Amino acid sequence: MTKFIIRWIINAIAVYAAVMIVPGIEPQSGNWISFIWLGLIFGIVNAFLGPILKLLTCPLILLTLGFFTLIVNTFLFYLAGYLGSSFGVGFDVAGFWPAFLGSIIVSVVSIFLSLIFKDELKR
Repeated sequence: MTKFIIRWIINAIAVYAAVMIVPGIEPQSGNWISFIWLGLIFGIVNAFLGPILKLLTCPLILLTLGFFTLIVNTFLFYLAGYLGSSFGVGFDVAGFWPAFLGSIIVSVVSIFLSLIFKDELKR
């Protein structure tokens, strides 16, 4: 349970960083509760749809030496914002490039925070 909560907080911080840094991504609500809910939505989307999409696009991922994974992550980032907007906690993305940069920022921040909380996530 602790691992789930830490992962949830990491996702919320990563999505917050992407929304605040990338121009072209506008949050529907600026309070911190909405980013916590958005972190949960992002985690659920990644947990369920991420492996399915990566399995379905495996030939493209292999053909591009893994770079198509960035496109899959961009779609998942955009989808998390779209699903969150139906609950009033999402964000609007102005196009492909803001979603692409947002997904890269979410990945980098998630990796960095996962390295910091590595011991807590192992338990």
